[in-house]
Amino acid sequence: MKVGSFVNKNHVDKVIRTYKKERWVHNSNRIGKEDSLSAWFSIEEIEEFIAMCKNHNADGIKFYFAAYPEDFAPKPEYAGRQTIVMVATKAKETEDGSMNKDVYYEKDGASEILAYNVGNLCPPICGGPNLNGETGIGSLGATIIQKGDNGFFVI
Repeated sequence: MKVGSFVNKNHVDKVIRTYKKERWVHNSNRIGKEDSLSAWFSIEEIEEFIAMCKNHNADGIKFYFAAYPEDFAPKPEYAGRQTIVMVATKAKETEDGSMNKDVYYEKDGASEILAYNVGNLCPPICGGPNLNGETGIGSLGATIIQKGDNGFFVI
């Protein structure tokens, strides 16, 4: 069952700017540093994850919005920042209708969720030019954020 659609640049700009104004600025103020605006994974990683999903009879992937705990040891610079966790799913018919259930598999004799995370977050890992030669977190267009008595800033 296909539920998404391809979108154009205007759509991308609008939803990212809306997010920056309505969510990102508040998240950043709350955690005391710029929150992440994106999580990047290579095509190779995504293809490997999809292949594993197919091998375990998954028929979809949920993208969970999440945040790293303050004591995230593997990458301390990610502490408190938001991320995306990809979880393999399988449709299941229940009394309440069709539901997308998380997929679990056997790993080292234990049941483990089939999930993928810890890509490159921006910030803190931003950079590299995009197709237009622009760099940094504002490469999809600048957004002016008003901070009340604290002035404003451009992202």
